Amino acid sequence: MTDLLIVITVVLILIIIVQISKASEYVSILKGKEKAEQQSDKVNAWLLMAFLILGLIGIYICHELLKGKLLPVAASVQGAAIDHMIIYTGIITAVVFFLTEIMLFYFGFRYHNKPGRKAKYLPDNDPLEITWTAITALVLLILIVFGLKEWFKITGPAPKNAMVVEVTGKQFEWMFRYPGKDDVLGRKDFKLIDPAKDNPLGQDWSDPANHDDVVSHNVLHLVVDRPVRLLINSQDVIHDVGLPYFRMKMDAVPGTPTTLWFTPTITTAEMIKKTGDPDFVYELACDQLCGEGHFTMRATIIVETQQQFDQWEAGQKSQYQLAMADLNPSISDTTKAADGGLPAADSSKAKVAFAK
Repeated sequence: MTDLLIVITVVLILIIIVQISKASEYVSILKGKEKAEQQSDKVNAWLLMAFLILGLIGIYICHELLKGKLLPVAASVQGAAIDHMIIYTGIITAVVFFLTEIMLFYFGFRYHNKPGRKAKYLPDNDPLEITWTAITALVLLILIVFGLKEWFKITGPAPKNAMVVEVTGKQFEWMFRYPGKDDVLGRKDFKLIDPAKDNPLGQDWSDPANHDDVVSHNVLHLVVDRPVRLLINSQDVIHDVGLPYFRMKMDAVPGTPTTLWFTPTITTAEMIKKTGDPDFVYELACDQLCGEGHFTMRATIIVETQQQFDQWEAGQKSQYQLAMADLNPSISDTTKAADGGLPAADSSKAKVAFAK
């Protein structure tokens, strides 16, 4: 019944619009076409000015209501620089927007059709067109240069003291691999991927550098004031590492590793105090539509001190230890921890088993 009423209402509105247009035509015939057009243009001119004034008031109200809400606090060194670019770009485009729109509406009001006035037709004006094209191109070039400068910086070589974290996306989760005490990530081979045997990333256990690599799922630990370089890849479709509070974004492409680096400046605990939200968490979201479960592909980022990170990492088992425990459950955690894995004899057996 409700749908029927909506349809009837729409039909009636259309009928009213048609009738008003017909009545307007009849009035123009009675008054004379030229006089009717002049009267209509005068009404439109005043409506343009009303729309301009109301529009500017609306922009001001929206600005006041959304002040400080459109962009969350930048929580990285690079994020602050990117915010500056956004602000400068916003100022430039705002100036151009207000000048052009105010002139557009004012000219429509000031020079509307009147008795005794005839519009001058100018098909082109080469000097004017060259001038505004050159100015626009120059401003955009400056903005692009600043943007490329920041882009090359965050995708270029990271500082020597940067920690390295490998980020792998797959439908619909994020996996993070830390290099462990040796600061070296072990070799991987996609043919070795086997989640059932605790090898979700395809690590090659014959490479000793893999023996202390720690893997976490959907939780990324970072150190405050320490640069971090993300090595990003995907196991299936294109995903995207979206880091809104750090102002970072990078595609995760199957078969084509990508990278970026940044320096977090605010811990999660400090951000909770700043926002007044006890449930606040940094989020890593997939910013590329990747399937039906795309909306669930989120990870939590914990920014903490170096001491807190070291304590967390010390309490984790390496992925190698977890995988070897599956192959030989009789081996105790104490033995594995002492050796960083399995004894040599058992380790060699495990490698044979994984090869099979």
